[in-house]
Amino acid sequence: MSYIEIQGVNKTFEDGRQILKGINLSIEKGEFITLLGASGCGKTTLLRSIAGLVGIDSGSIRIDGEDITHVSPRQRNLAMVFQQYSLFPSMNVYDNIAYGLRIQKMPRNEIDQKVKEALALIEMEGSEEKYPSQLSGGEQQRVSLARGIVTNPKVLLLDEPFSAIDAKLRKALQIRIKNIHTSLGITTIFVTHDQEEAMRMSDRIYLMNAGRVEQSGSPMELYLSPKTHYAASFIGHYNIIPGELWALLGFTQDPSGSYAVRPESICLSDTPPSQGQFTLEGVVKQVIYQGNVIRYTVTAGQLQLDVDQLYEGQHQFYRGDTVYLMLDNKDVIHYEA
Repeated sequence: MSYIEIQGVNKTFEDGRQILKGINLSIEKGEFITLLGASGCGKTTLLRSIAGLVGIDSGSIRIDGEDITHVSPRQRNLAMVFQQYSLFPSMNVYDNIAYGLRIQKMPRNEIDQKVKEALALIEMEGSEEKYPSQLSGGEQQRVSLARGIVTNPKVLLLDEPFSAIDAKLRKALQIRIKNIHTSLGITTIFVTHDQEEAMRMSDRIYLMNAGRVEQSGSPMELYLSPKTHYAASFIGHYNIIPGELWALLGFTQDPSGSYAVRPESICLSDTPPSQGQFTLEGVVKQVIYQGNVIRYTVTAGQLQLDVDQLYEGQHQFYRGDTVYLMLDNKDVIHYEA
């Protein structure tokens, strides 16, 4: 049996919307799991159900062999870090982190030791006397994280903790949290709508859609082998091409379903290729610079494709250029529906 077992979980809100539909998850001890999906897919409701903050209609939630489905949140020994920092404004950093330990009536010397260890983990030694109003958003989120891990919970739950933080700092915090997870080996469930964030941090991803698990697997499994049209459209910015159009271009005799190809799997050339299974002539309509990657949008008849190429300071294409697109059959995924 896995460390966390979620079986057949259903949840319907009072307005009649069923937000969770037969959810099944298995999580091993020490894993970093991400619940990924668009707003309204049910990922935060599922996280709050695990925490005991939202009751479920049916199904079960087990952690370390114990059925906690109807156990109160305080008795579950879980820690949750919210989007908002939720720090006590009248308490300094030390007291905010020590709060849970004092609730447990831990001896003062043990509290002091654990708070010092937590401060070292989040690299905020010397900030004990500061108040939340004196901290940046990133620092407040780090204190919130320290307050969660200091009580040595069975599971750490993270509900989009970076949503209010700027992009550069967000990446630094992602790395810090992943390092803390590796150091402590704490089982972690992370919620986000950002696929790049999920890819960067996760051991496994559960992609959710309309209250169900659409697909699960390692980041690279989801990226390289999406099993459904939705997964392909959500992960990796796949080009999705209707089967009828694909067949019209002469690439296949099967017009059913749809076809998907990643932008980086398409090669561009300014001269017709001497060989290649799939070849199209097109015109560059848009050029977007994304750091070390350039994204070209190319139209070829009724088809429009995004193509990503690594910027190497050499040949580039510009709007209006005629180009030739080359695709390998092994990089094209077919979906029946």
